[in-house]
Amino acid sequence: MAFLQEPERPHQPAIRAPAVVVWLLVTLGLAHAARVYAAANLSKEILFNFAFIPARYSPHFLTTHHIDPGSWPERIVPFFSYVFLHGDFAHLAVNCLWLLAFGPIVARRFGAGVFLLFFFLCAAVAAATQLAFSWESMELVIGASGGIAGLMAAAIRIYNRRDDGRMASIFSTQIMAFTGFWLVVNYIAGVTGLGAGAEPHLTAWQAHIGGYFAGLLAAGPFDAFHRRRA
Repeated sequence: MAFLQEPERPHQPAIRAPAVVVWLLVTLGLAHAARVYAAANLSKEILFNFAFIPARYSPHFLTTHHIDPGSWPERIVPFFSYVFLHGDFAHLAVNCLWLLAFGPIVARRFGAGVFLLFFFLCAAVAAATQLAFSWESMELVIGASGGIAGLMAAAIRIYNRRDDGRMASIFSTQIMAFTGFWLVVNYIAGVTGLGAGAEPHLTAWQAHIGGYFAGLLAAGPFDAFHRRRA
């Protein structure tokens, strides 16, 4: 009677995202929980040391307020560490959903190592863009959205790839249309605080723009590098 038995189905994972994306999501969640549930003084110290603060890079501001800028490593780390800090769980959830939407497309195309390098490059450019727009600002820039914006740009180019498998051109109709639409939506969301949680001032829409264009421009060279390695 074996023919009456339902054939065994292969085990399907609950989340079909590549492991590198899942682990990045887990790391973001654990980092936020660790800060939120830490002692109040420690939580503030973590924000001050690892959030991206534009004023930290202004010699005039530092001199005027007699602030020690710290060593070069201490000033470089926030370009990347701010990714792991979020305003609240709503802010974290929104970023994780966007990461889960676009991260797997890029991770499958680039592979784990190149994916992470690409993500943090976009995050660093996002921070640098915010620095250019908010020189001497003491407002903290936190959240993974700058790096995720870069992943989104790359994912759109991959999704609209050409018949030969190469990424869509930056100047193709689809990419140009999506870029224009995204810039408008991002500006509105940025200035209204939509999706930033209870503390919208802790995020920066200019950083999103920087991260997006970093991903848009860097996706091609990263893809070529990955294909050469493969």
